[in-house]
Amino acid sequence: MNRISLVDRQATTADRKALLDAIHGTFGATPNMFRAVANSPAALQSMWSAFGALGGGVLPAKLGEQIAVAVADRNACEYCLAAHTALGRKAGASAEEMQQAQAGESADARTQAALRFALKLVNDRGQVADADVQALRAQGFSDEEIVEILAHVALNLFTNYVNVAFAVPVDFPAVKLRRSA
Repeated sequence: MNRISLVDRQATTADRKALLDAIHGTFGATPNMFRAVANSPAALQSMWSAFGALGGGVLPAKLGEQIAVAVADRNACEYCLAAHTALGRKAGASAEEMQQAQAGESADARTQAALRFALKLVNDRGQVADADVQALRAQGFSDEEIVEILAHVALNLFTNYVNVAFAVPVDFPAVKLRRSA
């Protein structure tokens, strides 16, 4: 059972409704995670703005979703794992690519480098070495792309923590975590 109320977009304040209506328009539904975060219009605006900004960034959507599932699995976030697996498939990733990304793996060397870096950020709480950044540059990542990888990780840490801490009910097709919680 969720630990925080899920805001009903039809029965809330105008500021919450406007944001939730935009989210509903994008997804065709209002995912429970956004309904939970809507308890704070400031937090919802921050999260939604971050999704929009990164969606318009230089990293392809597919890579963003692969990073998201790797981070979700590492943090044992069933909600984000389910949501980003579905979104990754919509972004053109195969089921196998999403399963590999969940494990922090990819057959593509560039994607593998990004996933390795993302998980290093999570595992070591941002304490990366020059060699970790250089490994991305060796795969052709620019500074802009490297910063966006970190931004994707940061956004996913926020959403993972929301869903895990508040036990937000999963409303996407379930995906089994690879690692134990």
